[in-house]
Amino acid sequence: MKLISWNVNGIRAIWKKNFWQFVIRERPDVLCLQETKISEKAIKEANFSFPGYQVFWHSAKRPGYSGTAMLIKDGLEGFIKVENGLGEEEFDDEGRVQIVHFKNFYLLNIYFPNANAQLTRLDYKLRFNDFLLKQVTRLRKDKPVVVTGDYNVAHREIDLARPKENVGSPGFTPEERAAMDNFIDSGFVDTFRFSQGEKIKYSWWSYRSAARSRNIGWRIDYFCVSDKLKKQIKKADIFDSVLGSDHAPVILELE
Repeated sequence: MKLISWNVNGIRAIWKKNFWQFVIRERPDVLCLQETKISEKAIKEANFSFPGYQVFWHSAKRPGYSGTAMLIKDGLEGFIKVENGLGEEEFDDEGRVQIVHFKNFYLLNIYFPNANAQLTRLDYKLRFNDFLLKQVTRLRKDKPVVVTGDYNVAHREIDLARPKENVGSPGFTPEERAAMDNFIDSGFVDTFRFSQGEKIKYSWWSYRSAARSRNIGWRIDYFCVSDKLKKQIKKADIFDSVLGSDHAPVILELE
């Protein structure tokens, strides 16, 4: 099964670029999108067409903010349903989580909160992380779990180009990194590190100072899987040459 995740930083903006050409070329079984930035009303007005896929949207209540979406290939074996939200209003109002039920596993598409400048949303993010882990632990009692999306955290120093200069910055605070430690230690595998070892690749670059052309980036987009699934990892990588967003798509192929 071929899974791809991409923070598109606005579905309407990326639609005008290379988005559908990328989907046609890669033909993922499931495409998880984050930061779609589109309301339910605007979706209808946009009149998007996704031939060959079922599309499931989870918009934030605030127009043009946050949001997630799923593209699932028509007739995909084992697919049961998509469920929006975690069951907690303060997180679900921002359209951050979608849970896909498959016969043999759960797939969570998540746009994790950004701690923001001056860390104004750090507490919110840590509450989100704690609540998510409880829900994932509950799901994992039933069957294995895959968690993908924009985690908005660089876990280790190898995961960003300038770690020393960014200690304490949003996405690289001790609290966020500790939360990621806790998540991994609870029984999850970072599939990129499992597959690629210490290879340096990034999935996000600032629009400032030509950061992408200079590859001054961060790896903040992940596929993490229950430990039970690690033997089924066929491929895990980052499409860091794919343009259209400030994020690159990440891929996971499972046997």
